Amino acid sequence: MKSAIFATLLASAAAFAPSAKVAQTTSLNAFEDELGAQPPLGFYDPLGLVADGDQEKFDRLRYVELKHGRISMLAVVGYLVAENGIRLPGDIDYEGLAFADVPNGFAAFNTIQGAGIAQIVAFIGFLELAVMKDITGGEFVGDFRNDALDFGWDTFDEETKLSKRAIELNQGRAAQMGILALMVHEQLGVSLIPSV
Repeated sequence: MKSAIFATLLASAAAFAPSAKVAQTTSLNAFEDELGAQPPLGFYDPLGLVADGDQEKFDRLRYVELKHGRISMLAVVGYLVAENGIRLPGDIDYEGLAFADVPNGFAAFNTIQGAGIAQIVAFIGFLELAVMKDITGGEFVGDFRNDALDFGWDTFDEETKLSKRAIELNQGRAAQMGILALMVHEQLGVSLIPSV
């Protein structure tokens, strides 16, 4: 009986003993030090999209993440500006529909005629195909300066550049979640913006 109790105590104590850490080498370690792998999550790839360690695929996904983040930042600002009642002057079409008469959010699609929506889609297509692309190779993935715009970027040291790129990446991630929340709450009929 005493030996059974001793064995039980020994087994329960062993459960709390530290285990030896075994160094694991996986292809995911290839991206642990990439920009955007920040605490508390570190490198986060729950779907295993880059589990094979393919750098080209990672760069493509980072490019898309940056682009969607930038678009989402503009979308959040546009949503907030429209919610505050700030509109362009004049009419949106030749039939006299004023910009001020176009409702916010998804309801605008019911007000704007098909030709107007087609113009918006064509403009976005033009930006996608001709403007928002890396022509010269750039300094990093998502660098659209193309030796034309600088705004002082080349005057920063490498640590400041890395910090600013991390800030942009995180703000883009937050904006993607923000515009999603604004659109979902609009469809639910619950405004996230307090009424004035």
